[in-house]
Amino acid sequence: MSFWRNLIPFNRRRKKRRNNYPTLEPKNVPQRRSADRPLSRYPRYTSRRRSRRSKLLAKRYLSYAAGLIGLWLLWIFITLPDIDKLNTFSKAPSILIKSEDGQIIGSFGDIYGDYLPFGELPASLVDAVIATEDRNFYHHFGIDPWGLLRAGFADIKARHLVQGGSTITQQVAKNVFLTSERSFSRKIREMMLAIKLERRYSKQEILSIYLNRVYLGSGNYGVDAAAHRYFDKSGRDLTLSESAIVAGLLKAPSRFSPTSDSLLAAKRADQVLVNMQDAGYLNEQQATKAREELAKTMSTRPRHAQSTLYFADWIADQLPDYIGNVQEDLVVTTTLRPDWQLLAEKAVNDIMDKEGADHDASQAALLTMTPDGAVRAMIGGRSYGKSQFNRATQSLRQPGSSFKLFVYLAALEAGFTPGTMVEDKPISIPIVGGTWEPGNYNQKYLGVMNLKDAVTESVNTVAVQVAMSVGLDNIIAMARRLGITSDLEEVPSIALGSTEVSLIELTGAYAHLAAGGAIVNPYGITAINTSGSDSVYVRQTSGGGMALTPHIVGEMSDMLMSVVENGTGRAAQIGRPVAGKTGTTSDYRDAWFVGFTPQLVTGVWVGNDNNIEMKKVTGGMLPAQIWHQFMQAALQGAPVFNIPTDGSDVIRLPWQSGESEYPTQPSAEQHEDRKQGDVVLGPGFWNKLFEK
Repeated sequence: MSFWRNLIPFNRRRKKRRNNYPTLEPKNVPQRRSADRPLSRYPRYTSRRRSRRSKLLAKRYLSYAAGLIGLWLLWIFITLPDIDKLNTFSKAPSILIKSEDGQIIGSFGDIYGDYLPFGELPASLVDAVIATEDRNFYHHFGIDPWGLLRAGFADIKARHLVQGGSTITQQVAKNVFLTSERSFSRKIREMMLAIKLERRYSKQEILSIYLNRVYLGSGNYGVDAAAHRYFDKSGRDLTLSESAIVAGLLKAPSRFSPTSDSLLAAKRADQVLVNMQDAGYLNEQQATKAREELAKTMSTRPRHAQSTLYFADWIADQLPDYIGNVQEDLVVTTTLRPDWQLLAEKAVNDIMDKEGADHDASQAALLTMTPDGAVRAMIGGRSYGKSQFNRATQSLRQPGSSFKLFVYLAALEAGFTPGTMVEDKPISIPIVGGTWEPGNYNQKYLGVMNLKDAVTESVNTVAVQVAMSVGLDNIIAMARRLGITSDLEEVPSIALGSTEVSLIELTGAYAHLAAGGAIVNPYGITAINTSGSDSVYVRQTSGGGMALTPHIVGEMSDMLMSVVENGTGRAAQIGRPVAGKTGTTSDYRDAWFVGFTPQLVTGVWVGNDNNIEMKKVTGGMLPAQIWHQFMQAALQGAPVFNIPTDGSDVIRLPWQSGESEYPTQPSAEQHEDRKQGDVVLGPGFWNKLFEK
């Protein structure tokens, strides 16, 4: 009977007993249910049976999970990339932009240098990398368990990620085959690849692959590219201090780059030297000597202005027009002078930091070129990191009175002279829908005056009267002739600069005067070569003729010299002949100063990106002050030349001569010839003007 009873489900048997028999309370059994619910007659038996079932289920689920994990790991292993092609890779063409003296000022794309096998890598670099990145490199099998534990404890202690624990082999696996995605599956793939790489390649081969493929900042991959970028030498020739700098880049290439922050790069390199000393690669004496070398390396390393990136972007945007579709790495040689770029950046920052906030002026731009149009320095804004918009080439702003250059040039061609008399008085100009009544800046009228005085004091009413007399179409034609390509509206207010132009256009227009009337086209590229030194483009020095006659140039230059000597541009005086013009819009949204010497033409703009008004900032204030500081520093030590003010005293540009070489300072006989005709100065003249 008991056999058949056992076939009955336990719950049914228990229910039947409860219905037919009184509930018996077991003795000495702890209560496991609520008081209103009867206990089972066999609590120990029920608990043991349920525990056994739970264990069986747990084992079953664990086996299922282990099987799934095993299948997942097997799938990851099967789908690992082929490591036999580790040293074969393809990349997009890269562009390396250099200054006129060969310094690298910018790069686009991925820059790779020569591949250096392990035997050609500096021993100091190998020691620095191992001491800093993976001290157990020669002893682990691709994964360093103790390193992982140490990193894990450090992360737990700090409550955030402070150490990674990855070996050099793991970094090779990640850099070459995987992405930077932070996920568990990617980490597992990285570890499997590291073990696979260790079985396939030697330690020396892995380290060589790592140092030739790792990213080291500024678009450079590999130690050879980084050595050329930061120290202008091959990676084979790195010194101990330079090796420490390169090894320090591995942690954060952009942050510790010498071109980004030389002080931070030096501190990081010093930490690498500490690591090398702790690892036994350096003794105390060697470490001290290395620190002295490090200080010397950082002090003698060429400084680069951060603002050069505006110029580099401007160059890169032009390349398709020069070379079309080229599938090779390119090296572009430009006209930029790094020392002048630093001076320009300093001038803008000094004046704007000191007075910008007080005048509600937040932005500034500067552009300087030689009279043949070679752009030597370009400041596109206060901070490239905050805004890559280039205010020297891309921004269109109202030039104010600096546009009067075209008004008076057109007038001189029409027969006016600097001594032509015009009355400064209130005027009313009929326009569509009414009349326009322009006024002067100080709301005062000086009566009858000549054109030279009107230019000197930037009298608006005289400029408008001259413009209406000459013809607005002729003024626009003159602006076009001197390189203004922006849209120009034929309205009377154009005489006061109501149209919008760019700084590079306006500076290039004034350069025609410094060039003696020759056509000037601003440019920044002198040569383009492939990485193998094959020539792709070389700028020719042949000119395009004359835009203005020497007589007109002399008269206009004389009037603009008076602006700096006696007029609105007095703040631009630098102790040598200067010609220039201020520009201020009626609502103080834009302020300009563009001026030149026989050696250099510079334009400055000050304003706000949101176009709000400044506190009565004129072209003779912040722009002229910036112009003064830069030009005085750039021309320090350069010979002083007079600005030609008559048609018989003209300096002809190099491209206008077929001669090969001429002296920069005319002899007594040549000086007499200048009074009768032109003095022709040959190639290299503009650089020789700065020789002491």
